[in-house]
Amino acid sequence: MSDVDKRDDRLGRARVRDTAELEDYYADLAGFETGALWTVANDIEPWEPTPKSTPVLWRFADLRPHVVRAIDLVRPEDAGRRVVYLRNPKRREVSAACGWLFSGIQVMKAGERAGAHKHAASALRFIMEGQGAYTIVDGHKVTLGARDFVLTPNGSWHEHGVAGNGSTCIWQDGLDIPLTNALEANFYAVHRDDYQVTTLPVNDSPLSYGAPGLRPALDRWDKPYSPLLCYRWEPTYEALQNYSMVTDGSPYDGVKMDYVNPTTGGDPMLTMGASMQLLRPAEHTKAHRHTGNVIYQVAKGEGYSVIGGQRFDWREKDIFCVPPWTWHEHCNLQDGDDACLFSFNDMPVMKKLGFYAEQALNENGGHQVAPHRTRNGFDT
Repeated sequence: MSDVDKRDDRLGRARVRDTAELEDYYADLAGFETGALWTVANDIEPWEPTPKSTPVLWRFADLRPHVVRAIDLVRPEDAGRRVVYLRNPKRREVSAACGWLFSGIQVMKAGERAGAHKHAASALRFIMEGQGAYTIVDGHKVTLGARDFVLTPNGSWHEHGVAGNGSTCIWQDGLDIPLTNALEANFYAVHRDDYQVTTLPVNDSPLSYGAPGLRPALDRWDKPYSPLLCYRWEPTYEALQNYSMVTDGSPYDGVKMDYVNPTTGGDPMLTMGASMQLLRPAEHTKAHRHTGNVIYQVAKGEGYSVIGGQRFDWREKDIFCVPPWTWHEHCNLQDGDDACLFSFNDMPVMKKLGFYAEQALNENGGHQVAPHRTRNGFDT
């Protein structure tokens, strides 16, 4: 008996060998839309999380020409959203970038405006380039700049556009559409007037809630998501730099800060969390793994990550993913400057359901062995 068979036998794992009688039995059960648990138990109750996604790196330099090309091929009002979505090779059936997370790259040119809609899925955006972009969420209009992190929470009316005096704008969209669909809870509605009418001051959200450690005395916010709809890059980067002066940081993530709801201290939205982490010059973190899916976008600098034993070299605006329970570590290749990684995840779901787990790699000094550079997730 093999070691695996011994473990299975000791712990009560299914090791039933098929016989002609059993095959007939299974056929009889199937006639009543039933089945024998022991025939599927080892698949549906794995020893540990078994990711359905593979690590992938999407290089912005490769994708940008194709994203911009869409401007001449389709109008945003016809397409709904002019987005090139990122497809994980192992999650094509649900159009996911990683696990139960969707990601896409959206482009709009100056003067364009996409109509208002809402859906059950939570959504966010991270601005990659351009000037003049804006979002309106439930009547709150916020202007956007490069590296800003923007919320469009589930169930909220939202629309996007670019001012007439702006420039072509590109951003990453992140949503939990695959999760919402898996739970069969999604809906989609188009605003009856096509666009929202707002009488609120522009940027009232960040002007009211954007000051660190301060909350309006007249605050009456009662929605289940953050009233701060846009987290600006400049104060975020300043906070990381300040924090780096007084902490050694995480051995696995460097100097990391989470975006939070300023009224609760919790995650900005119900189902998705987001973070920004800083890697000091030449910093190389140790490897760990955890439940939950993470999609990263390089906000600043260049370096590489080792994910599941593969090395992925990245630079600013590249996007890559880390599937659940997959070893990963990050390295800043710059000796004289820091690097920053924005990321979003489904950790709020993992933690609320009691599914979150984390493990450090103890072998090889806490580092994986990466045999060679990997251009993207399709190279092995």
